[in-house]
Amino acid sequence: MPHTDGPRGGLWLPMITPMRDGELDLDCAQRLAAWYAAEGLDGLIVLGTTGEGGLLDDAERLALTAAVCEAVDGAIPVMAGVGAVDTRAVCEQVRRLERFARFADLAGYLVPPPYYLRVSDEGIAWHVRRVASQTARSLMLYNVPKRTGASISPALALRLAAHGQVRAIKECDPAGMRVLANHAGIDVYCGEDAAMLDHLLAGGVGVVPAAAHVRPDLFVQLLRLARAGDAAGARALFARLLPLIELLFSAPNPAPVKAALALGNHARDEVRLPLTPVDAGLVRRLEAVLAQLPPRLALHAHAA
Repeated sequence: MPHTDGPRGGLWLPMITPMRDGELDLDCAQRLAAWYAAEGLDGLIVLGTTGEGGLLDDAERLALTAAVCEAVDGAIPVMAGVGAVDTRAVCEQVRRLERFARFADLAGYLVPPPYYLRVSDEGIAWHVRRVASQTARSLMLYNVPKRTGASISPALALRLAAHGQVRAIKECDPAGMRVLANHAGIDVYCGEDAAMLDHLLAGGVGVVPAAAHVRPDLFVQLLRLARAGDAAGARALFARLLPLIELLFSAPNPAPVKAALALGNHARDEVRLPLTPVDAGLVRRLEAVLAQLPPRLALHAHAA
């Protein structure tokens, strides 16, 4: 079934881009994508910040998106991140993916404000409208002020959501999450891993946690406990996960995530310069924290 109607709640993974000797490791990307689909995640987002999207060229962006879509084969939807300083460059990213998307089932695009420029609300609104004009697919806004230098306020998010294509927001500001969490005008996904449990228990639609790369079974279980109203069980599990989350964000993302995946032989501990791998001390701490997590849960994709 096509997934072009946009995100539909749950746990969406901002997927890493595996690398090998400076090049994309597409075989690894497909293994990871298939694993995450089988573990019960609700969707994948490629080419985002965690996916080093800003460090990939056009051919790499298309190749990675194609590989991930092929691997999941419609089992779960896939969105693509599109971002840059220049709105024209973002529109060109979308046009290229749209030409490719005749063969891939993209659910839509993750759209941050233009980077670095610290643009006004009107500038952000213009940017989003221009991006929307390049596609009929859904858009998820991405509010991450610490990376872009610009903030999508709750009022602006709701204003943009009046445009039919803007269906959701990945919100990294806990204050914005609280304002928007149960607003009918837009679906809110928590983009700040440490705040995800509070968001879910407050009735938030979904989460986009980079930390879920490492033990997806436990993050899926966390989502299910919260949705079932088992706040005590969810809080107990989250307390076990929090030390891992804190370590995974103690150095620039996605280097700690890739280091943790390498400990499980899931992917190489390789990022693209100017990003650099984490130091040996953090690797040891990650190993110790992973050893303290509960045993792996036998989950089936989208089980009740």
